[in-house]
Amino acid sequence: MMPPSTDSSAGAAEMGKECIVNDQMGPFIVIYILIFIISLPGNLLSVWAFIRSPRTNSTSVYLVNLLVADLLLLLALPFKILKDLGVMPWNLMVFHCQASAVTIYISLYASIAFLTFIITDRYLQDCHSLNSLRLREVGFARLLSLVVWLMLLLIMVPNMALPTNKVQEQQYLKCSSLKTSIGLHWHSLTVFLCTVLFLNASAGVLISSGLALKRLLRSRKDPKLWVNARRAAVSVAAVVLAYILCFVPYHIVRLPYTLAQTKVITDCQTQRKLFLGKESTLLLTVLHLCFDPLLFFYLYEPFRQAFRRMFPCCRSQAASDAEQQAAQEMMQTAASARQEDAVNTRVNPCSTLTGEVAQRPKA
Repeated sequence: MMPPSTDSSAGAAEMGKECIVNDQMGPFIVIYILIFIISLPGNLLSVWAFIRSPRTNSTSVYLVNLLVADLLLLLALPFKILKDLGVMPWNLMVFHCQASAVTIYISLYASIAFLTFIITDRYLQDCHSLNSLRLREVGFARLLSLVVWLMLLLIMVPNMALPTNKVQEQQYLKCSSLKTSIGLHWHSLTVFLCTVLFLNASAGVLISSGLALKRLLRSRKDPKLWVNARRAAVSVAAVVLAYILCFVPYHIVRLPYTLAQTKVITDCQTQRKLFLGKESTLLLTVLHLCFDPLLFFYLYEPFRQAFRRMFPCCRSQAASDAEQQAAQEMMQTAASARQEDAVNTRVNPCSTLTGEVAQRPKA
């Protein structure tokens, strides 16, 4: 006689029970714990540095909002780890499915939005056109950030508030099994809307990176323009690389996995493979917790200054960086003034002629 199969999916099929997909979480748990341990000091240090550094431009506004999204993810991640370990009390497992799991996705799409804004802002920073200066105003950046948070809360919070099914206590709880029919439909709508948000953000990333590359190629003959264009292209490329690595694989798997959650795909083996694919790519999205402190340090000069003040050996370097930053700000202010004068001249060319006539000596 053949020995009985230990495969959980086969057992589920034979016994008519619900397909178990989350019984192989051991490797994921280890990596999640490592990510949490590695990223926590960097993000706490980022909080300290941003508190001590001024926020005077749009880049700082977007970076602070990205840090807020990271902190939300850090708060929700321990609940996911404990739930996957199977050591969490039943009430906390339900709480994770209703609240902390939704918080993870709020953080995920907030990070996508603010990384897109940072990439666009880095390109606009070196354009020095009057329109780009208006788009980079602090007030506009704060308004745009507020719109992003309100939109995400409007989409995600109903997943927390909608009623749930009463499910018998079990070790391998699937959060989708707690959802009612209305909850599953809203969950599907949420995935669709967030995918649209991701596609629009990806279009913005592609356009900004393409324009930065185009500007770099056009400035090859001018050494001064080449230096500025290369700096902008490198900073944009660094953020784009992190964006692609962390978020693109997840969205390739997300829609098919949602079909399995909503019972459109019913084959147990397919459900298990889609779940493992979703968890593997979700792991990549969480990985940006380790990358973001490096982006803060690289992209924002006041952050670097606040960080270097912690170490006495770096104070002289911080002072020289402050002088360079002040010189760059003076140059940008002068360029902005010249552009405004040029715009005013184009709008009212007679004013310049009148001034010249007034200054001409009388015969």
